[in-house]
Amino acid sequence: MFVLAAYSWDFALVPNYLNLWLKGLGVTMAYSVGTILGGMIIGVVCGMLLLARTKWVTLPVHYYVELFRCTPLLVQIVWFYFALPIVLQVELPDWFAAGLGLTLYMGAFATEIFRGGIISIDKGQWQASRALGMTWPELMQNIILPQAIKRMVPPFVNQSIIQLKNTSLLYVVAIPDLMYTGSIIVSDTFRPLEVYTVVAAAYFVILYPLTLYAARLEARVDQ
Repeated sequence: MFVLAAYSWDFALVPNYLNLWLKGLGVTMAYSVGTILGGMIIGVVCGMLLLARTKWVTLPVHYYVELFRCTPLLVQIVWFYFALPIVLQVELPDWFAAGLGLTLYMGAFATEIFRGGIISIDKGQWQASRALGMTWPELMQNIILPQAIKRMVPPFVNQSIIQLKNTSLLYVVAIPDLMYTGSIIVSDTFRPLEVYTVVAAAYFVILYPLTLYAARLEARVDQ
């Protein structure tokens, strides 16, 4: 019979690395905000392109979205960090190469969120607006986007929550985020259970209020 030895928890060493924790948290938040904003910009541009009726415009965007949605994010991060500089024969800054995969991944999902929000508007409103002689920009600005944005916000927030968690994968390319900081502290203290418990608690404290906010937004949209 296998008996687990009693483990003595000791969190006393964790506060000694406060500066490291704060730096790691800062890197995590910087990558989260940067890749989310970059991904949303990509999503708006590519989402609009998907609404075009010409295949030479929509097909490249479609393949971009499916490529990033159908391959593991970890593989994307590693590829952009190690392989892309070799393919392009240029030296990319480490911070940029590491974040590029995250940004394009976010952009792929943001594209589908934006496109889905636009096409969710009832076709009758499109037809009525055109019957009134509205141009495409007037139609989008006055009729479609005000309604679609309300439907886009909850999934955008949910995807942003996922994106913040995804930054922990930067650990594999030695970006000093919260997860990588935890590994450094583990190597110094040999207390992995305590350290990774603190890492999990930090992510929870950041993300739980955001999940409540997302739930509230969804409730407003459903009203």
